[in-house]
Amino acid sequence: MKKCQNYFKTILYASSVNESYSRIIVSAFASQLDPTVEEIADIKTAVSEAVTNCIVHAYKNETDEKKKKIYIEASYDTDGIFTVSVKDRGCGIPDIKKAMEPLFTTDAANERSGMGFSIMESFTDKLHVTSREGVGTKVTMSKRLKPKKQLFGGNN
Repeated sequence: MKKCQNYFKTILYASSVNESYSRIIVSAFASQLDPTVEEIADIKTAVSEAVTNCIVHAYKNETDEKKKKIYIEASYDTDGIFTVSVKDRGCGIPDIKKAMEPLFTTDAANERSGMGFSIMESFTDKLHVTSREGVGTKVTMSKRLKPKKQLFGGNN
């Protein structure tokens, strides 16, 4: 039976300076599972896309900078499943299915490619998106990482 081994959560302002910071803290946390360089790169890329979506889209009509926040949670379990959630309390997505279509963007004027969800999906094993207009969006991504034997004990 799998069991949560470690967990963290943090709150950051939805500011472009925090995009790279979010990648660093999530990948540092994931490093406890001794992932490959490729696995760390995958995690960083997926987190970067999710956080960028919050920065660019979630709070586009919010003028109070202090209300623009990104909530990040990550955990891993005894089966080596690493999970990270990136959440906002922004405008929400009216049609998740449409938003997840490759090349769909609501910000073409700023040369957005509309590939964020496709990239997140390609760099993780599982992607789940929930959203409500006026409430916010939560993106949860999971990736299996081979756990260190000394971290969990037994034959993994």
